[in-house]
Amino acid sequence: MLSKEQVIERLKGVIYPGFDKDIVSFGFVKNVEIGDKILVEVEIVSSNPDIAKELKVDIARVLGSNEAVINIIQPKIPDEKSNSQSGKNIAPQIKNFVMVSSGKGGVGKSTTTLNLAISMAKLGKKVGVLDADIYGPNIPRMLGEIGTQPQVIGNKLKPILTHGIEMMSMGVLMDEGTSLIWRGSMIMKAIEQLLKDVIWSELDVLFLDMPPGTGDAQLTLAQSVPVTAGICVTTPQVVALDDSKRALDMFEKLHIPIAGVVENMSGFICPESGKEYDIFGKGTTEEIAKAYKTEVIAEVPIEPAVRVGGDSGKPISFYEPNSVTAKRYEKAAARLWEIIENINNDGGADNSSIQPVMDGKSACSK
Repeated sequence: MLSKEQVIERLKGVIYPGFDKDIVSFGFVKNVEIGDKILVEVEIVSSNPDIAKELKVDIARVLGSNEAVINIIQPKIPDEKSNSQSGKNIAPQIKNFVMVSSGKGGVGKSTTTLNLAISMAKLGKKVGVLDADIYGPNIPRMLGEIGTQPQVIGNKLKPILTHGIEMMSMGVLMDEGTSLIWRGSMIMKAIEQLLKDVIWSELDVLFLDMPPGTGDAQLTLAQSVPVTAGICVTTPQVVALDDSKRALDMFEKLHIPIAGVVENMSGFICPESGKEYDIFGKGTTEEIAKAYKTEVIAEVPIEPAVRVGGDSGKPISFYEPNSVTAKRYEKAAARLWEIIENINNDGGADNSSIQPVMDGKSACSK
């Protein structure tokens, strides 16, 4: 039979899911008793039952053949809200959801999502990214996770922990280059599963990288969880701004508070001289932001390191923290967190008014 000291030493080999720190260092081991069997009591802050299951398996593993009673003490799991009066939240352990959208493709929405997420994590927040762009999932490549397979725990998936954030994407669940020819109902089901059947931690913010446009994915996600804030990504050209108005209008129709607009490709920084040139125009989003009672939270220039980082899996906010672009993303992330706190202080997000009604239609379609 192991001694109490030996048990505690072995428990130092149990890493808390999603972190690099063990349960002893966290102070989660509350009691160890040695008798006919070893009694281990661990109290954790997560209400997710899958976290408890994973810890039990790991604790039993480090104790080897010794008979043990393992008690995992958890806070009461939050009730899922599911009626049209109170709204709905199928991932209640996540504190805030930020939907990043655009009216059209090719404006740098995924790049913006990823670098905002990394910048938010650098502020000390616990952050995740859900790549909800089902048809064009680019986030795995941008993080260097092509070919990485998520761990399966029970009948759920554990998000991939990389660059200080949690990530899940359809891109890690199918072979590279495979096309998805799915109808809207399948897209809606996939969105729900990526929220509910993934063991997301108790995140401060989950960034939602949406497909371009204003379709099934956006509506399903907004009805499934209360989206705290929306970010619209655009470029300075008039044709991009026309589509951005549709994305901002979508936020209003879905009752999602608009946190701001990111003007991407806002100028070009010459790698030789460091001088910035306005090759596509700059500052054109200010007027549209005012029209929707929001603000431009970032003007992000074209910088070669952004493209290189995206293709090679080395995001600029992580690998080039002193670059102009990284500093602008950091400033935008800090402002976004202020806006999130203001929204929550004013009552927070509520998706009750856009829940489906009895005939199967959405309330927001009226």
